[in-house]
Amino acid sequence: MNPDSREPRRRPTLPLPRGDISRHVVDALRGATTTPRIGSLPRTTDPYGDDLQLALYVLYEMHYQGFADVRDELEWDADLLALRGLLEERFHSALRADVPSQADADAALAPLLLEPAGHDETSVTHFLQRDGTAEQLREYAALRSLYHLKEADPHVWVIPRLRGRAKAGMVAIEFDEFGAGRPENIHAQLFADLMTDLGLDTAYGHYADAAPAQALATVNVMSLFGLHRALRGALVGHFAAVEVTSSPGSRRLAAALRRTGAGAAATHFYDEHVEADAVHEQVVRREVVGGLLSDEPELAPDVAHGVAATVFLEGRLGSHLLEAWRNDRTALRTPLDPAPSKWMPRRTTA
Repeated sequence: MNPDSREPRRRPTLPLPRGDISRHVVDALRGATTTPRIGSLPRTTDPYGDDLQLALYVLYEMHYQGFADVRDELEWDADLLALRGLLEERFHSALRADVPSQADADAALAPLLLEPAGHDETSVTHFLQRDGTAEQLREYAALRSLYHLKEADPHVWVIPRLRGRAKAGMVAIEFDEFGAGRPENIHAQLFADLMTDLGLDTAYGHYADAAPAQALATVNVMSLFGLHRALRGALVGHFAAVEVTSSPGSRRLAAALRRTGAGAAATHFYDEHVEADAVHEQVVRREVVGGLLSDEPELAPDVAHGVAATVFLEGRLGSHLLEAWRNDRTALRTPLDPAPSKWMPRRTTA
């Protein structure tokens, strides 16, 4: 596709609130004058629940594309930043409590380097490769669009906080993520092409209302780590966990898409990641993680925390998806529009 022929950028609309906190945030961004400042969160607020995760997602998005009819200056509104701090504290405190602490970053990454000998019953990509339907693959792509349409953006924040080997390695990987100078090859654009092939809306943030809290949390954790310099080690750990697991997962997803009859643009995104991320995995472990820890060895527990938090949140999302799909239910809060007739899914054995 010629990038010059694309429609002008559309900012997303504000999602529908899911509770008192997200309603407060949405009302504030819409300019309601009667919305009071929140000084504390109720003790019963679920750190992984819909209300908190949506509120945090909306506040983080003000640092990315923003929202239609929301003033850009509200990105730095003091009251909203104070509320974001409360939400981050509740979310990150829960992560620290639920994710075992480790001092060794290599030990945290080691299990991710091993592929299971057989079919992994806890793995979404194994399920989709073997048993997934075309509609389940469309749901997966819709949910992942909240991440993939800004795939490399949160990790860029760490670049000015690195130096030497770590910075050079990070920039090399991000250069690939951003298309190596070719806009049509930006990985976010390749995912948009995949979505077009599957009959999905490619607008940035379009599926936020459909996304369950478990999916929002996997996106929010990147922004949490990325926006705080003190969490640079955790962001590098998150990046490493993603790159280490991407190539084998992408291979399974490409096979699932071919099995169900998806087109070339859909499979191209994951085919590209099979090759690219196999290289990236080596660079991120040896240069980015290795370089950071040679400079700042005291950050090893933070890198390990980023790895473990990523695995934990992806596991929660995976459990949600598999429980829904194995019971023939949608994993989304609202069902997708039907697939276009041009995509005629096949159901064959992998």
